[in-house]
Amino acid sequence: MSRSPTLIIPALILVTSFSACGREDYTTWSCKDAGGSKHTMILKQAQMSFENQQFDCKHTMILKQAQMSFENQQFDFCGSLGPKSYFDLKCPPQPQDSSKVFIPSSGVLISNGVSFQCNAL
Repeated sequence: MSRSPTLIIPALILVTSFSACGREDYTTWSCKDAGGSKHTMILKQAQMSFENQQFDCKHTMILKQAQMSFENQQFDFCGSLGPKSYFDLKCPPQPQDSSKVFIPSSGVLISNGVSFQCNAL
């Protein structure tokens, strides 16, 4: 028994719209410590959108996953409080106890108590 094209086409449109709504964004930052030493930080954000009535990907986006690469290590996103985002190898019970604190609006990164000024590339 063959399927009707009228059922297959809407199913293909639905599957295509879901795959078109997911994406990963990478932002590379150039960071300097107080001594002028340069470091590179990469923030990766994987996003997935929810469908809406018209299958328009522009509307509702949620953060699915975030990671930071810094000093040749990968750090997981532990949470945000106000403008601060927290990252660590293993997230502590309290996000503010994380080893990395990043403030995207100012480009300030605090890594194990050492401050860096970062600029998006």
